[in-house]
Amino acid sequence: MPSDKQWTLGRLLTWTTDYLRQHGSESPQLDAQLLLAHACSCRRIELFTAYHEVASEAQRSQFRELVRQRAAGMPVAYLTGAREFYSLEFHVTPAVLIPRPETEFVVVALLDAIKAQGGRAAPPVIADVGTGSGVLAVCAARHVPECRVWATDLSAAAVAVATENCQRHGVLDRVTLCPGDLLEPVPADVRFDFVLSNPPYVSEPEYAQLPRDVRDYEPRQALLAGPTGAEVIERLVPQAADRLRSGGRLLLEISPMIERAVHQIIARDGRFEPATTTPDLAGHPRVVQAVIRS
Repeated sequence: MPSDKQWTLGRLLTWTTDYLRQHGSESPQLDAQLLLAHACSCRRIELFTAYHEVASEAQRSQFRELVRQRAAGMPVAYLTGAREFYSLEFHVTPAVLIPRPETEFVVVALLDAIKAQGGRAAPPVIADVGTGSGVLAVCAARHVPECRVWATDLSAAAVAVATENCQRHGVLDRVTLCPGDLLEPVPADVRFDFVLSNPPYVSEPEYAQLPRDVRDYEPRQALLAGPTGAEVIERLVPQAADRLRSGGRLLLEISPMIERAVHQIIARDGRFEPATTTPDLAGHPRVVQAVIRS
C-alpha cells in the first residue's frame, strides 16, 4: 500500500479496489469501502463526502492490516465484526456463519404466515434452531409483538454471539438462548407455533467446492451437513413435528440441490401437510414450509 502521507481516502479506495480485485475478491470496491470505513470509525456513506481528506497514520496502519487479511481470504464481516441483515446490524465473529440475504426469506415467510393467520388468541412461541449470530431470533422478536423465542445452537460460542445481538437489539427479555443440539435443550413441555431454521445443508462434495473465504474461515459445523446435505434436516423434522402445536409451521432454509430430498423427508414423517417451497430473488428454491396436520 502507498506510504505517501498525502494519499487521500479516495486514492486509497481506488488503489485498494484494484489490489483486492487482483487477489480474487468478488466485490473489491465494496470490500475496500467497508474496511476503510471501519478503519476510520465512520459509516461507509460518509466516505463519499470525504474522498479528499487524508487518513491519519493510525487509520492507514489499521486499514493496511485489514486489507492484508482480506487479500489472504478473511471475510470482510469477520474483519469489521459486523454484518447487516434485514436492515439491522449484527455482531459476527468466526464462531458464527456470516448472515446472508437468502436467509431473510425465512423472516419474510414467518411474517407472511403470521399476517395470513389474522388475530391470534395468544402471542406465538417460536423456535430458532441453529441460531448462529441470532439473526432469525432477533428479527422474530423485533417484528412479532410479544412473541416468545427459544434459540438453540450446538456451539456455546455462537450462543454467546447471539446473546450479545439480542442485547444490542433489545429483545433479550423475550429470547431464551440454549446451547445444545437442535430442539433437545428446550424443556420438553414447550410447544411451538413456528420452528425456524437455517441448518447446515451443504453436502460433502459441495463443501470441497466452496469459495476459499467460506470454506477456510466460516465454521464448518454451521455449513456441512454430511454426505447428502440433508442429514441435519432429517433429524430436525421429527423433532419439530413432536413440538409443533396443531397447525404449527416448520420453515427451513435449504439449498436448491436438496429441495426434493427435504420434501421427501417431510412426507415420510407423515405428520405434516404437503410441503411448499418459496424461491429466492434468483428463482432458486430457498425456503421449505410445512404445516403440522390438525
